[in-house]
Amino acid sequence: MIKVLVVDDHLLVRQGIKALLEVYDDIEVAGEAEDGRQAIEMCAECAPDIVLMDLIMPVLGGVAATEKIIKKWPHIKVVALTSFKEKELIEDSLKAGAIGYVLKDISGDELVETIRNADKGKSTLSSEASDFLISNLTEPSVDYQLTSQEKNILRLLIEGLSNKEIANKQVVSISTVKFHVSNILSKLGASSRAEAVSIALRHKLAE
Repeated sequence: MIKVLVVDDHLLVRQGIKALLEVYDDIEVAGEAEDGRQAIEMCAECAPDIVLMDLIMPVLGGVAATEKIIKKWPHIKVVALTSFKEKELIEDSLKAGAIGYVLKDISGDELVETIRNADKGKSTLSSEASDFLISNLTEPSVDYQLTSQEKNILRLLIEGLSNKEIANKQVVSISTVKFHVSNILSKLGASSRAEAVSIALRHKLAE
C-alpha cells in the first residue's frame, strides 16, 4: 500500500485528489495539509511514502517544505503538483529534492502512474516542464567527465527506470547501479535523480 499525503491550500483540490486516489486499491490517502508547515507536521504524524506538494501556498511554500521534508525524512518521495511552469519553480523544486514535477491538468491515470513511479524511485517530469527546461535554459556546454557506463545509466534514468530495472538491463548488481547513480549525481552537482535528468536534458549528455 502506498501512503500519500496531499498538500494544497485549496480544500476542493485536496478533496478532488483524495476522491480520485481512493478508487485505487494500492493507494491510501494518509493525510492532508493546507500549507508547507502543516505538511511537515503531517509527515511526522502519518509517515507517508509520497507527498503530492502544491508549490504556491501561504505560511510555507512547497519548495521550502520539500527541502525540509527530504532533509528530515530522506526516504519520503515528494512530487511537485502545480499549475505553474515557471523555470525558477521547476529548478528550485528539483534542487530541493522533488522526485517529480507534474502539472495539475494531467489525467487521473497519469497522476496515479506518477505516484507509483515515485514509490519505485522513478522520476516523472511533465512533458510541459521538460520542454520548458530544454527551450528556456541556455547554458554553456560543460564537460561532466561521465564514463561510458555512467552515460548508459543516465540514459536509463531519463527513461524513468528504477535501480532494479537498470541492473537487469546492464546485467550488474543493484549495488553497482547505486554506486554509478551516486557518481552521476555527484559529477552533475544534482541532489536528486529528477534534477540529474533535467541537467542531462539541458546539456544533451545522454546523446
